[in-house]
Amino acid sequence: MLIYRKTVPTTVKDQLWNSFVKIALVPQHLFMAIQIDNYFQIEARFTHNQRWEMKVSETLLKRSSTRCYLPKPVEREKIERLLELARHAPSGANTQPWQVAVVTGEKKQELQTQLEKAFWQGKPSQKDYNYYPEEWVPPYSRRRTNCGMQLYSALEIERHDMQRRKEQWAANYRAFDAPVMLLFFMDAVLAAGSYLDYGMFLQSLMLVAVEEGLATCPQAALAEHPDIVRQYLNYPDNMILLCGMALGYKDETAPVNLYRTPREEVADFARFF
Repeated sequence: MLIYRKTVPTTVKDQLWNSFVKIALVPQHLFMAIQIDNYFQIEARFTHNQRWEMKVSETLLKRSSTRCYLPKPVEREKIERLLELARHAPSGANTQPWQVAVVTGEKKQELQTQLEKAFWQGKPSQKDYNYYPEEWVPPYSRRRTNCGMQLYSALEIERHDMQRRKEQWAANYRAFDAPVMLLFFMDAVLAAGSYLDYGMFLQSLMLVAVEEGLATCPQAALAEHPDIVRQYLNYPDNMILLCGMALGYKDETAPVNLYRTPREEVADFARFF
């Protein structure tokens, strides 16, 4: 890796978008340039027609919850590759609790229409489990509020504009118009430990997606009406719907994709003994 602080070669810098990830084509190589604070990291690790190899630490920083996608289908081979790699996630006693529904095309259109209709009709959420607490307390309430404020600020939606807020929330049920909606099921006979296992599977899936040039957004909203989903996809009642995920190619120009939520400092959550 080559680190250029504040300045980079003109042939590369001229082809970058400020503060965005951009692939620049230069003789013999493709370079990945990522602007972080006041320096650029320039990756020169692959040539034409070769896969871009990215470190885990880079994928962790590059992954974000994407809420606007290009109208470009995702190749089935890529989706299968994501699942092929994510299945190697650890699980207690190797239980591998994940069951995944990959929904695209007309099936996705039909299912999202039913889910969005339920939202606009005011149908109460009937989740299989409580994802969020019934009562929010600090510091979680503060983080939740700030997260929402960042989203609406990026979209220039005023606090009092309830109609636009509802329209934005309704986009959840369309998986933000991504070409792929992933839905994650788990056998109800399993216990709390399998929820932890599933989290490792989902993180693995999202990181591999970054490596494949894809974007994701994990979504609790897609599990608000599990009966609709189970009935439409013909899953049995003993299968818990944990969550969903949007998958597709990120629209790099969409304002909703340009902000990042902050994270607490290590000193705020770790204790060393």
